[in-house]
Amino acid sequence: MVYSRKSGRVKLVYIENRLFATVKPNGSMAISMFGASILVRSKRFLENCIVVSDDVAEFVRGGRSVFCKFVKSAGRNIYPKSEVVILDGSGKVLGVGMAVMAGEFMTQFKSGAAAKVREGLRR
Repeated sequence: MVYSRKSGRVKLVYIENRLFATVKPNGSMAISMFGASILVRSKRFLENCIVVSDDVAEFVRGGRSVFCKFVKSAGRNIYPKSEVVILDGSGKVLGVGMAVMAGEFMTQFKSGAAAKVREGLRR
């Protein structure tokens, strides 16, 4: 862990010299792509993930927002402004970001943004 010199609080979390997450000023964590790839292995964490159609996988990898009409499924633990991991149909991590709306509504709406992608895979 890396601590802030001014406040003494945790600022960055590393695992094996790779960034796992950044701690925001409000105390929540912004997961990195490396952190997402570790957390996705857990069945319980999949309740914090959004699965999108394969048609938009390239856009999400490039860091573009996810729109409701392309969401196949969304976890029950997704709330507005919560951290989400975006997956393709086969379960591979495409990106990480912040939810715009609750997961239960993402599949019901046909227009509007579901999540803003902070970091995409960029292949």
